[in-house]
Amino acid sequence: MTIKDTAEEWQVTASETPFVGNKTSVRTDDVVMPDGTVVRRDYQVHPGSVAVLALDGEGRVLVIRQYRHPVRHKLWEIPAGLLDVPGENPLHAAQRELYEEAHVKAGDWRVLTDVFTTPGGCDEAVRIFLARDLAEAEGERFEVSEEESDMELDRLPLEELVRGVLAGELHNNCLVVGVLSLYAALNGDGLDALRPAEAPWPARPFEA
Repeated sequence: MTIKDTAEEWQVTASETPFVGNKTSVRTDDVVMPDGTVVRRDYQVHPGSVAVLALDGEGRVLVIRQYRHPVRHKLWEIPAGLLDVPGENPLHAAQRELYEEAHVKAGDWRVLTDVFTTPGGCDEAVRIFLARDLAEAEGERFEVSEEESDMELDRLPLEELVRGVLAGELHNNCLVVGVLSLYAALNGDGLDALRPAEAPWPARPFEA
């Protein structure tokens, strides 16, 4: 038996958007349950995101450290960003984020994993890429602002990040999922068995 998530949509009898923000909004749906009752569900509507686990030739992962106000923490993360344009190719967005946040380009791209970050309260979908064959990007560095102006950049061994995740010392969703997925791939079928960078993504369909 193959364990696999399946798409399904229960009937919605009413829907409204009580809050619209700069990048996300809040939606309230009245959803029909299997027993026929109708319940109200509030959730955040999100455009989707991409993240990049960039692995260099020495087995180190490119990480950034950034302040995240909602959780009042400086978190170690991997480069990530929003899908700003509906239907945007996620690979192009990932390449942009790696350039903007780390001034790095990569010669080899694969899909590492796809996740829903908080499906009980948000529809955000994230595609995490594996990027290899790293090199310094050409041209001037992208000019950062706001929280990113205080961002730190480093490269750390994969084993050290795995240890930090399991010790409860690292908490960023994309870093945790990406690091453990990479570790599993390296100790499983290998990185060449990962999906190609342009693999379909039903959660956020795109044009090649």
